[in-house]
Amino acid sequence: MHSPDARPAQFPMKELEFVAMMASFQALQALAIDVMLPALGAISNDLHLADPNQRQLIIGVFLICSGLGSLFPGALADRFGRRPVVLCAIGAYVALSVLCAIAGSFELLLAARGVMGFVTSAMMVMPMTILRDRFDGDRMARTQSLIAMTFMVVPMIAPMIGQSVLLFAGWRWIFGIMGVLAIGVFAWALLRLPETLHPDFRQPVKLKVIAGNMRLALSERAALGYFVGAAFVQGAMFGYLNSAQQLIGEHFGAGTLFPVMFGGMALVMACSNFANSRIVERFGARRVSHAALLVYIALGAVHLFFAFRGEGLWTFLPIMTLSMCMMSFMGSNFQAISLQPFARIAGAAASVMSFVRVVFGAILGSLIGQAYDGTARPILAAMVVCGLSALVLVLYSEKGRLFRRVNPPEYYRNKPPLVEP
Repeated sequence: MHSPDARPAQFPMKELEFVAMMASFQALQALAIDVMLPALGAISNDLHLADPNQRQLIIGVFLICSGLGSLFPGALADRFGRRPVVLCAIGAYVALSVLCAIAGSFELLLAARGVMGFVTSAMMVMPMTILRDRFDGDRMARTQSLIAMTFMVVPMIAPMIGQSVLLFAGWRWIFGIMGVLAIGVFAWALLRLPETLHPDFRQPVKLKVIAGNMRLALSERAALGYFVGAAFVQGAMFGYLNSAQQLIGEHFGAGTLFPVMFGGMALVMACSNFANSRIVERFGARRVSHAALLVYIALGAVHLFFAFRGEGLWTFLPIMTLSMCMMSFMGSNFQAISLQPFARIAGAAASVMSFVRVVFGAILGSLIGQAYDGTARPILAAMVVCGLSALVLVLYSEKGRLFRRVNPPEYYRNKPPLVEP
């Protein structure tokens, strides 16, 4: 169902183009992570890192700073609109890609990656905000699944792009490719992205209003358990991303086949997002995501058992892929449920949720990645613990009852402004 109080009277983009554009914003953020994975070893050698685990900071610093930066674009977008915030973020992405490409030291590269993550975090926040401007309830979950399915093309091909660049040029050219792709997305958004912020929903840029909106987002019980629970699950995924090249490429001996295997897992995740988009309006976001969370925990426990018995690559890949699929069924649905109460402050709510999810997830993921000991045991143990933590938080939001079907009440759709200007 479209949200009658937030949707513009006329929206010039068809659903397919809308999904593709929102996916492209998120894809640029994913590209900044996944395209680097095959190059981490080359960067480590070229910049003379003493500790091989230091290479993980190229990913971890970007993620942590993205989470910190995500506190701000939502409030700016609630005042000035979604479109200018998106365009500024993509422009900064281009400039900082160039800076990363010319960095002469590991410290400068990390600083540039940190600033890049901070100022481009709007590309993670704004798709959530724009989506909430247009849809609510299970329809929002369905559209988010289509967006996730589309942007999953990037994890499929990004490592292979990075590996291909390394065959013909140095790792610095990877950042050049990132900048060129961002220029294309900038031109597309400049020409086609409309403003989706309802004029009556504009919020002033005042500390009291911003803090009040964020406080309300954090105090909504129906949302809190879902976005904090998502942070635990995402932390486990970030831990896997941080150590994936070492684990699959080196420990399991995949070598140059690592990008292909990583891309294959992303392909299956994309299929899971498509499946979610087909079933979520029929069964409901809660039922689908609750079932996926329980299966995720069970798979993690079984996988950990195999890891202690000594597993190989062809045991690890199928079970890990199934676990990633369960994340696909959780991610879009958790996000839709979390944003449901916040039509009038969608920007602020998306910001604070992204901040919690990404900062907490990135810090947790970095700790998990640094615990890598040459086996899959640390990441698998973390997946079980994070899954159980998410289950407790979801039970808190649902007051102890799973698998309920909840339709968006009129209270949410016609709620007065949460914080008066």
